Amino acid sequence: NVVLEKAFGSPLITNDGVTIAKEIELEDHFENMGAKLVSEVASKTNDIAGDGTTTATVLTQAIVREGLKNVTAGANPIGIRRGIETATATAVEALKAIAQPVSGKEAIAQVAAVSSRSEKVGEYISEAMERVGNDGVITIEESRGMETELEVVEGMQFDRGYLSQYMVTDNEKMVADLENPFILITDKKVSNIQDILPLLEEVLKTNRPLLIIADDVDGEALPTLVLNKIRGTFNVVAVKAPGFGDRRKAMLEDIAILTGGTVITEDLGLELKDATMPALGQAAKVTVDKDSTVIVEGAGSSEAIANRVGLIKSQLETTTSDFDREKLQERLAKLAGGVAVIKVGAATETALKEMKLRIEDALNATRAAVEEGIVAGGGTALITAIEKVAALELDGDDATGRNIVLRALEEPVRQIAFNAGYEGSVVIDKLKNSPVGTGFNAATGEWVDMIAAGIIDPVKV
Repeated sequence: NVVLEKAFGSPLITNDGVTIAKEIELEDHFENMGAKLVSEVASKTNDIAGDGTTTATVLTQAIVREGLKNVTAGANPIGIRRGIETATATAVEALKAIAQPVSGKEAIAQVAAVSSRSEKVGEYISEAMERVGNDGVITIEESRGMETELEVVEGMQFDRGYLSQYMVTDNEKMVADLENPFILITDKKVSNIQDILPLLEEVLKTNRPLLIIADDVDGEALPTLVLNKIRGTFNVVAVKAPGFGDRRKAMLEDIAILTGGTVITEDLGLELKDATMPALGQAAKVTVDKDSTVIVEGAGSSEAIANRVGLIKSQLETTTSDFDREKLQERLAKLAGGVAVIKVGAATETALKEMKLRIEDALNATRAAVEEGIVAGGGTALITAIEKVAALELDGDDATGRNIVLRALEEPVRQIAFNAGYEGSVVIDKLKNSPVGTGFNAATGEWVDMIAAGIIDPVKV
């Protein structure tokens, strides 16, 4: 671990490569430029895989060191670069070829436990992924208590509550529970009750409750709805639409697809007064409190939901904004079935921050493992990939580039062995002559089946 001093607040303890790299500032202008380039490598790895930033930094350092050594000796940098790119692509394919798929709660828990160095965290992450699915949103928050705990919200939730407290069905909990409701979805304001009166009369005949999601409900419409609710004429709850601007339109469309309804909007040439029963969405249950609304088991077709999920995933791949990526991920999770929150607790603020960073890394590593599989950890898989890279038939400086990658592939094992007090070259020689999957457990000094021993890495990392 590394302790990082902060200008404000308590110091930060971490072993996360990208977090450490971002804190490094060197006095020499040119040295600092080089450090920032390495930091960029770690950041890019973090953006794509979410973990493995320390390994990326070690590999980069080895490639830069060996590359500069050869360029100084007179080698052509263009040829070296070409060789490095060819060898790197071969190494990546070799790693993918030996990857093992991850499925099942136990395997997921093992990956998370290795990354976070905590079996308890592994259990929380595997439980969260089981509950909300691989595409579900799992957020990590700081708890006010000492214990770390998991909280799961199933269904689609958005941060808008009822417009009047008189709409509640449970006066003790101050929540409105709607069983099997119809759902009116619009981006318009509902001010005139006459606009929705024909629709209300149709809903009333079914004896089922109604949820209205609109830009706002005001004017005469709100008191009229409240009065009918108090009199027991029918059960209705009104909430404001979530989000703002284009994001609001997208979220309303998500809700419509999830519930099998249609958004009443001028974009589609629809008016409130023309809305009919087929335009209403439906759900098994809706729960509304003063701050949020949760829609459970919407009646939308699984095909329409799958198409919408695919569209959001394609937007995720093309967006360059971290904020947009976060919002798209949230929408994806809400369509996929829920949100899990891991609330991190610790005795001190420093311990809390360190634990939160570890859980974030573990979550990213676990997602990467589920996506592309796992390989033997501790740098063992990189040694396995050496054989394929060494077999590349390259000439001149291209071959020099290949040799630089061969040396770099040994570096993580060399560094791990050194950190544990062992001679790296001896460990690497024995590793090259061991069966595939067998590696060196630096913590115990034993040679083991790495995957069976739980020493694993996601291949994406």
